[in-house]
Amino acid sequence: MSTPYIIFAAMKFLIVGLGNIGAEYDATRHNIGFDVADTFVIRHGGNFKLDRHAFVSEVKWKGKTFVVIKPTTYMNLSGKAVKYWLEKEKIPVENMLVILDDLALPLGTLRMRASGSAAGHNGLKNIELLLQSATYPRLRFGIGNDYPKGKQADFVLSRWKPSELPIVKENILNSVDMIESFATQGMANTMNQFNK
Repeated sequence: MSTPYIIFAAMKFLIVGLGNIGAEYDATRHNIGFDVADTFVIRHGGNFKLDRHAFVSEVKWKGKTFVVIKPTTYMNLSGKAVKYWLEKEKIPVENMLVILDDLALPLGTLRMRASGSAAGHNGLKNIELLLQSATYPRLRFGIGNDYPKGKQADFVLSRWKPSELPIVKENILNSVDMIESFATQGMANTMNQFNK
């Protein structure tokens, strides 16, 4: 009796864009996960609605179902939304992809990994805590680290410089391509093709 569930599970994905809700956070570096989620949903003709712990959209593409969430819990409690929607939709953790900003990567760099450490990112720390695991796919979006000592928080919550926007927009589109590839080509092929 378990076979239909296994087949179904393979066709369903949870895409998690990390960020903070509120106009003051719109288009900031820390909210790039939201921006990627928005672009993915727009490309596939969906829209978000407010639901439990998150704005949620469900879109279908190439026989796959994507449940896309933007947590409303604020970054530091992202795990609450992730755990709820993984369990509600019965999606295996390897079919989840978390999209986040990364200070350690230069602007223009995208890196997909099957697992890894939180590396100081509060959103990942909380997901790791509530899932009791660091083994879940994530897509790190490089935001650079051009800030004075002690100003990290100000930097991640700052908006992009006009000179950075063309790179950011291109990488948002590349991130959407990576989500599609992750769902259709798998993790290894996507990493080989896109990780620079």
